[in-house]
Amino acid sequence: MARLRHPAHLLDLWRRREAVAFVREWLGGLEGVEVGGSSNNDFGLRVVNVDRYPTDDTVYKQHERDLEGWVRQVDVVATGDRLPFADDSHDFVFASHVLEHIPDPIAALEDWLRVARRWVVVILPHRDRTFDRDRDLTPVGELLHRHRTGFTSEEDRHWSVWTCESFLELCTELGLTVAASRDPDRPAGNGFIVVLDAGAGV
Repeated sequence: MARLRHPAHLLDLWRRREAVAFVREWLGGLEGVEVGGSSNNDFGLRVVNVDRYPTDDTVYKQHERDLEGWVRQVDVVATGDRLPFADDSHDFVFASHVLEHIPDPIAALEDWLRVARRWVVVILPHRDRTFDRDRDLTPVGELLHRHRTGFTSEEDRHWSVWTCESFLELCTELGLTVAASRDPDRPAGNGFIVVLDAGAGV
């Protein structure tokens, strides 16, 4: 039976249509991994949904219930920076508004590129269009230091703050191949999208 959607959510889907279309241009028809997928931010991809929390009453799952009336199933419980999959085992890894929550985003990117055969697609909040607007951008040097020292934390927050330009700077520093980017992710959107070529290596 089809789920009935709240009119406010239908409006949100309409507003998100360009970002969804852009992501599906790259990932549609492929099979991959989504990190932190949710019912209120569904791109309709063929994925295994990985989340650090099981499908239960965490604050995020309650948020999904409040907005949608249902919760996206978690297929694999694991942290976003250590996916329990073999090298090159999936066509892609996709994560929307997840990487900023990971203390060592370089470790996560390296792991996602390890798992993906073709693409890693990330949607990230743009510093200037979110509640992070008064924070300094996270310097590449700080991110490299976190990675070298193996920095971890259980605290759930936005550990890193980017604009599209500063994230692309990180990609250049890491030697990652950017296949495409879109800023903003949609008209009046608060994020940006970056597509990394996993087949190009690190």
